[in-house]
Amino acid sequence: MRGCWILVCGPSGAGKDSVLAWAQRALHDHPRICFARRLVTRAPEPGCDHDEVNAAGMEALRRRGGLAWEWQAHGLEYGVRSEYAERVRAGELVVVNGSREHAREQAGRPDLRCVLVTAPPRVLCARLHSRGREDSKSISLRMARNAGLPAPFADRVIMNDGALDAAGVQLRDYLKELAG
Repeated sequence: MRGCWILVCGPSGAGKDSVLAWAQRALHDHPRICFARRLVTRAPEPGCDHDEVNAAGMEALRRRGGLAWEWQAHGLEYGVRSEYAERVRAGELVVVNGSREHAREQAGRPDLRCVLVTAPPRVLCARLHSRGREDSKSISLRMARNAGLPAPFADRVIMNDGALDAAGVQLRDYLKELAG
């Protein structure tokens, strides 16, 4: 069976991390579905899905060929270790929490499926305010950036504007469908 990458992306506040966490719990024992841990040049927060690495560490991984994927967003560097590419070659579906810009750059790859998790602007704005990470001006700038970005091609769009379970079920079911 062929493996593939599943890139899950969406605007800040769409609840992408929550939807991914829900699906990961639901599929924790699935033999063909793996949820990749990203490397990010940012300290992890409770419940996050990444491992911290500094810029020098990311550069060292890059030079050694230790990254299957890498991208930049919001002034941070992101990466996915090359061990996950081995899992794709072995027939697994590797789910990656990624960015919309990176999804656009990767469009057309035969070994990639893209899932866009999104929500209406009013929901995104309310969620960003409730997180408390940014001030109102920063949130306004982020919302303006969201409005100006073209959506990436998506094999599946999940509207996460209601109960988390509803969006989680959609992602779980799509991954199970792909896994066969």
